[in-house]
Amino acid sequence: MNVLTLNCGSSTLKFRLVSIDGTSIANESVNGIAEGVIDRIGEDGRFEARTHSGNVKVQACAGDHAAATRQVFDWLADIGSLDRLDAVAHRIVHGGDLFAEPAVIDESVIRAIQALTELAPLHNGPALAAINAARSMLGERVPMVAVFDTAFHRTMPPRASQYAIPHHLTEQHRIRRYGFHGIAHRYMAERYTILSGAASQPSRLITLQLGNGCSAAAINQGRVVDTSMGFTPLEGLVMGTRSGDIDPSVIGYLAAREGVTPSDVEGWLNTRSGLLGVSGRTSDMRELLAAEVQGDARAALAVEMFCYRARKYIGAYLAALEGAEAIVFGGGIGENAPAVRARICAGLEWCGLRLDREANEARVGTEGRITSADAKVHAYVIPVDESTILARDAVGCLRAR
Repeated sequence: MNVLTLNCGSSTLKFRLVSIDGTSIANESVNGIAEGVIDRIGEDGRFEARTHSGNVKVQACAGDHAAATRQVFDWLADIGSLDRLDAVAHRIVHGGDLFAEPAVIDESVIRAIQALTELAPLHNGPALAAINAARSMLGERVPMVAVFDTAFHRTMPPRASQYAIPHHLTEQHRIRRYGFHGIAHRYMAERYTILSGAASQPSRLITLQLGNGCSAAAINQGRVVDTSMGFTPLEGLVMGTRSGDIDPSVIGYLAAREGVTPSDVEGWLNTRSGLLGVSGRTSDMRELLAAEVQGDARAALAVEMFCYRARKYIGAYLAALEGAEAIVFGGGIGENAPAVRARICAGLEWCGLRLDREANEARVGTEGRITSADAKVHAYVIPVDESTILARDAVGCLRAR
């Protein structure tokens, strides 16, 4: 089957057209045909795409996620691939407690995703725009499947998924720790199984998705037992513009002192905090590392807080899992910043993690082990390929109808 995957961020749209047999979790079962990304949607957007035969297209992109989606389909028509499309897979960030599995998109699924938009407005809204644009262009000819980032975390036990608030409020308002980046964490776990040859052995993993958004997950034999993000993607690690864990009283305190609403403060915690807020200059880890070298104390503090929070979660998850075989780094920072990985791993020798400095420095954007052969706890870099999961889940969902 030829499957188009659409992965909407708050201001981006990543897409990939693949041919998939749907029978294996190995990457070899997914063959790329074309791919691309649209950045800075809503501003001075840029559309960049290429086929695997070498056809490259670069142009401006104006408008919103709907316009960006239409531009993708127009390009697929130009290269003669639109008529060969069998399915479309959409990444949906928040499935709440309504979706534990991928779902074929119909009116009821769209309404359910819409109802959850207030919990992930920066992501569910753009995804809905892409869905509606795709439906308007494809009609009923090509089925579409929603794949939910929250679904992988549904295996968390109540001790990890529940908040210690009055039970009737939990039930009435569906408040729980949903977790996010599930597709990325699932990919890292499955790919680790292949790389390490651990298919026949019980594996306890700590996976770290480190990018502009960051999260950690504790995984025992393929099942999530805890994860750092919660009711929304704000909880947990220090991120590019999100604060991560914070005393809830800070929201009311700042609202009163600044004369704004709690919603305004929540906006600050999502878009003006994290690396950007601490450094006062940028959310880009590359720029912060360079600024640290130049003596910028606030940039240095931002990097140190980022690494410390990640290391603290690793320690917590080692306790939750009663040990682990490996720690896996993914995401833009996790895959491409050896210095950050080294600082996160520093001080973890007590648990048997022995970083191989040369292997770590050499591992930029490529997968492999970065610990010494005699380490008791290994560390791996695994570049995340969400499109593989999206395509495979779409095929499985459609075949199960």
